[in-house]
Amino acid sequence: MLAIVAALGALLGAVALPCAPAQAQTTAALPFPPPVQERVSVLNARLGLHPDKTRLVLELTDSVPFTVSVHGSPYRVVVDLPDVSWPGGNTVMAGKGVVARYRFEGRDGGASRLVVETDGPARVVESYLIPPRDGFKPRFVLDIARTTPAQFAASAPVAATTSTASVSREAARPPAKRDPIVPVAAALPPPVPPRAAPVPEKPMVVVDPGHGGVDPGAVGVGGVYEKDITLAMARELKRQLEGSGRYRVRLTRDKDVFIRLRDRVAIAREANADLFLSLHADSIGSANMRGLSIYTLSDRASDREAEMLAAKENRADALAGMDLSSENDLVASILIDLAQRDTMNHSKRFANMALEHLGREVKLIPNKPHRQAGFAVLTAPDMPSALVEMGYLSSPQDVSLLSKSAHREKLGRGMVRTIDAYFKWLTGAQKS
Repeated sequence: MLAIVAALGALLGAVALPCAPAQAQTTAALPFPPPVQERVSVLNARLGLHPDKTRLVLELTDSVPFTVSVHGSPYRVVVDLPDVSWPGGNTVMAGKGVVARYRFEGRDGGASRLVVETDGPARVVESYLIPPRDGFKPRFVLDIARTTPAQFAASAPVAATTSTASVSREAARPPAKRDPIVPVAAALPPPVPPRAAPVPEKPMVVVDPGHGGVDPGAVGVGGVYEKDITLAMARELKRQLEGSGRYRVRLTRDKDVFIRLRDRVAIAREANADLFLSLHADSIGSANMRGLSIYTLSDRASDREAEMLAAKENRADALAGMDLSSENDLVASILIDLAQRDTMNHSKRFANMALEHLGREVKLIPNKPHRQAGFAVLTAPDMPSALVEMGYLSSPQDVSLLSKSAHREKLGRGMVRTIDAYFKWLTGAQKS
């Protein structure tokens, strides 16, 4: 999928950012705010894991200039800033990925410093400022990746300058001479034998219990709520996946709360999910209809029933005063559209595997158990996704089964086998 997006990006004239070989990097952003302006503040900080790097993002009240440098003994990345306010930022915050921990320090002379300690030798892939846009405040982005001690020691402390006054991400241009202000080389330790390659992270599976809070979902026979059934099943699936030792798992909700549809997708994307599963149990006008089905994304619903069901689920956001149907920016561009097509193919592969494995454990609906619809929670372009309708709450038999822990355990076993088969296939597909 990444290859497809990269190739199209090249055709469209996208500018690839080179990884700067520099140990130190200075970015001249917007000028320092004049004294009469309010002090710039850090509103939020978050870490994100990517396959080849760890990303730290600071959300700011205004744009600021910054200088980034890399140091050893101990290994760390230092971001020098003007006088910035960060309430609670002086507390040491836990890291993830290549980042061991990070903290914020006030400096003499009206300056500030962000210190990012790494778990070994690291390099700055890139650092840049995103100007205010799409309702977001300015954001400082720092991408860090692992490197070997030899490569770390061999890198020369050369400064690089990027202007963010007109665009937020231009290629770095090294100056004619080294920057005498940041003596990174003096802090480098002597070369040591390279350590063993890091163990690849386990796949991240995000499980989404449908509905919740003010949105009960379907109300089944005996007054059972869909939101309670989905949460119980999500917890069981999480227990089994984590118990296997092969996966990391996150739930979009672990209690009875309302979460907007787009926020469910955002939670999964923030976690860099390798697979997103949304659990549901619908109700229709017939007590005779029962069984499990799986939905994947389609631009057009595969049949009228699927179309109506998708429309009902998407309108759930109106309960919180938000209609997601008018905000679908994810499929607005051709790049994202192509990425989504590739992701949809992966999603369909998972759905077919799921029906093969789950069909041995539970009853499937008799007619087209794999269906396609425009569910809002399936629209992420970079994350294989499927919506599992575990049964019909209008069926007394399905209600009875889904209310029993033994049935949920059996259903969970089938899902774990499906997920195992999917990632086994995915690993083979990536190597071929």
